Amino acid sequence: MAQKYGGKFSPDGSDASDGAGPRRASVRVDPAGARSNLMFLPAALVLFTSLTSGAAGLTLGVVAAGLLALSAWLLRDGLRAEAEFASRKVARAPGIPRKMFSSALAGLGIAIAAYKVEPGLVAPLLFGGVTTGLHIFSFGIDPMKSKGMEGIDQFQTDRVARAVEKAEAHLAAMSDAIKRAGDRQIEARLERFQDAVRDMLRTVEEDPRDLTAARKYMGVYLMGARDATIKFADIYARSADKQAREDYLTLLRDLETNFDAKTQKLLRDSHSDLEVEIEVLRERLEREGVHLTHNSPS
Repeated sequence: MAQKYGGKFSPDGSDASDGAGPRRASVRVDPAGARSNLMFLPAALVLFTSLTSGAAGLTLGVVAAGLLALSAWLLRDGLRAEAEFASRKVARAPGIPRKMFSSALAGLGIAIAAYKVEPGLVAPLLFGGVTTGLHIFSFGIDPMKSKGMEGIDQFQTDRVARAVEKAEAHLAAMSDAIKRAGDRQIEARLERFQDAVRDMLRTVEEDPRDLTAARKYMGVYLMGARDATIKFADIYARSADKQAREDYLTLLRDLETNFDAKTQKLLRDSHSDLEVEIEVLRERLEREGVHLTHNSPS
């Protein structure tokens, strides 16, 4: 069977001294992608065609191009926020409906561009309305309701959502900082540690009662990892210090081991809690005269 090559000198390999076990690779694709970047094209076209339209035409063209560019920027952020919302078990609805604002701005920008060519109300309103409708049809609207779990009160849901958002911000800062080191192997190793962190985040989302036990990991430890990553990236970018590199790899390995161990403990505790609840329920039913048959596994 064909196997992907990997090793110490491969781009995505890990050092033998790293000692980290295999972890399922995660592939992260930008949810905005090319389709949102293409939405900047109308802004450029409107601006380009307005250069020879005189003072009034150029002014209207610049305003229309600015609105279309802002629309494309909001759309890109909105698609990313929607993808992040969809990937989580517990999440609050985006505070700013970026995709809806993007649709409105796209329609307004096209309406102004149409007015530049054909002054009046009918044509701009028609073009603007059609553009807004097509934009909503193509990209949809923002999530309008927060999502949590049945049986979990809103206070706990909000606490988990805020904690996960802060943790994701720390992970994003680490990813941004490590790029300065210019070492693909270190980047891959950091991604593997981040996968371990996200395993914990998903576990806490599925049972918000675990937040108290995991708060130090999601807050203090992760903030320390972020600061260490920033310092390492700055040092390694300047001097390519091999000792600093080895120390950072060791730190990531130790952190990943601890996060994995804590996640497994949270899962075991949740399973124990479930067994206790089942046993309590069984006792209550038997007191009510309902006798359950204990089926032993074959």
